Amino acid sequence: MDKELKKAVFVTGAHTGTGYRIAEVFAEHGYDVFVTSRKGDQARAAAEKIASEKGVFARGYECNIGDEDQVKEIFSDIDSTGRFVSTIVLNAANMGFYPADPGAGQDFWTVPVGDFAAVFETNLVWNFTMIRQSALRMRENGGGAVVFISSNTAYRAIPNRAAYCASKGGINSLSRALAVDLGKYGIRSNVVLPGTIKTERWHQMGKKQIVNGELTPIGDISDFDDIANAAFFLGSDLSKNITGSELAVDGGMSVQLYPRLLNELKKKEQENV
Repeated sequence: MDKELKKAVFVTGAHTGTGYRIAEVFAEHGYDVFVTSRKGDQARAAAEKIASEKGVFARGYECNIGDEDQVKEIFSDIDSTGRFVSTIVLNAANMGFYPADPGAGQDFWTVPVGDFAAVFETNLVWNFTMIRQSALRMRENGGGAVVFISSNTAYRAIPNRAAYCASKGGINSLSRALAVDLGKYGIRSNVVLPGTIKTERWHQMGKKQIVNGELTPIGDISDFDDIANAAFFLGSDLSKNITGSELAVDGGMSVQLYPRLLNELKKKEQENV
């Protein structure tokens, strides 16, 4: 890598929540930071806060789905700062549900095909566009790391989220393909598989929460630090010989046949008979 270029991380969907914490953790380890959001003012505000609190260079960008020219402009602007995106973290996602009722997801029988397709446009096509621009720089500067934030629902489907689950499975396959195609350039590609995360939306759901710590073997679900630390591990030289892998960060949710809680509920049911 050119010694004149300072290493940086590029994190999508990073104005708040998991993405923001991922950007913070990289900043805490000395990386300069570039973040995106669909709303430019939010991306810029997040970058300004990280720069102020962590003492690194940071810049935020508005990034719109499907606009490849905009992505090229963003990376050209990064080039002008004399910095090199050695790690890209693909955190932004179309969740495959409607904000008014997240629990409802997308009904198989009634979801418009355009809404179904939009999930793949964001989670696969849009990610590919940004990875290609970063990989072009990585190829010229000795390599780098691609980190996808996928989901354990790629293997354990949840109701009314067919597009989301399928797109996350696609992400896992895309990462393995990139590990093969880009490895000769020193570019690694790996996946973090979160389960349910303690997001603001999760807290707001209250009693409507579908998954909480009662259902996991470890007795808890992930917080932002859990995902951010996993992303940093896979995006840094701590994992320099790891590529094409998947790291589950879900409290063990995906390894069990069924939650222990079912045994307890069954026992109470039998006691009440």
